[in-house]
Order: sequence, then C-alpha cells, then structure tokens
Amino acid sequence: MTQPPPRLRIRVVFGDDAMLGPGKADLLERIRETGSIAAAGRSMSMSYKRAWMLVETMNAAFQEPLVASSRGGAKGGGAYLTETGQAVLAQYRALESAMSEAGSAQISALQALLRNTPSGK
Repeated sequence: MTQPPPRLRIRVVFGDDAMLGPGKADLLERIRETGSIAAAGRSMSMSYKRAWMLVETMNAAFQEPLVASSRGGAKGGGAYLTETGQAVLAQYRALESAMSEAGSAQISALQALLRNTPSGK
C-alpha cells in the first residue's frame, strides 16, 4: 500500500480575531463550486450552522465580505464568492503552493525520519 504524499497545512493568524486556514479555504472553494453555503457545508460533513458561522467570521474579518448570499424562496437562494472572496482564496492557494515548493527539501527530510516510510525503514 502506497502512502499519500505529505501535504502542508497552513494556518495564517492575523492577530487575535482573524485566521485563515485550510478548512475555511476549502469552505470558500466549495461555496464557489456549489453556489450554496448549505451544500458546501454538507460536502465537508459540516452543519449549515457551522458553515454559516465560519462565513460570517470571514466576512467580518476582511475589509469586504468574501461570500454574498440570498435567501431561499420560490427560485431558491444561493451564495457566491465576491471579488474579495475570489482574491483571498487565490492568495491563500498561492501561499500554500509557494510554501510547499519552498519547504519541499525539509518535508522530504522529515519524511525520511518517519518510522513507517514507503522505503520500508
């Protein structure tokens, strides 16, 4: 059985009140894909209440809201990433990529020291 490659999870803490990490980034991505906070939360095994709370926290932390939504009704509601939301998600994913690339040698060195490595050590 082949182990999945190591992955880097980055959490950026902006003082005491604001933080952006992999869970919030994944939620933003899934809102963009599904057009729904509820569907995005369900796809992450998260309650609607929890997903909505995370969206409200992110919206309050940034200069502009990251997610805009409309209530349901005859035509149904929905949610989408604002321009700021798209920018925040893109910058976070670019940071993940840059950190992974910059730290690849150290990640490999750490992996080599693991007890159960694919090489059988």
